[in-house]
Amino acid sequence: MQLLTASLLSLLLLLTLPASAQFQFFDQMFNGGQQQQQQQQQAQNAPSDSVWYQQTYEAAHCDKYLCPHTLACVHFPHHCPCAWPAVEDKVEFGEGSMACVSKGGFKAGEAARKIELARKGLL
Repeated sequence: MQLLTASLLSLLLLLTLPASAQFQFFDQMFNGGQQQQQQQQQAQNAPSDSVWYQQTYEAAHCDKYLCPHTLACVHFPHHCPCAWPAVEDKVEFGEGSMACVSKGGFKAGEAARKIELARKGLL
């Protein structure tokens, strides 16, 4: 009789453990995904606080000119790189300054051409 009871308990355990593991898998799969998504959303929604930038700017070491938008150390302000060169064109002005503007069109240099037209009052 004890052998039969032990066998039945063993069989019952063998049947319930995979079911329990299966529910844990689904629980983690769905609830874990929500937690990960919430963590990603929190990481994307950084507060609009300039303290981090100011601390990073002040901690940067540069004996020449420190570009304010990229924190690159260059010899002259107009040598600063654009932060997003894949989507920005760098336009240098005659007085040693520069600006990064969104690429404007399908041709290379289109943004610079439009700025020059605007400077001449034609745009």
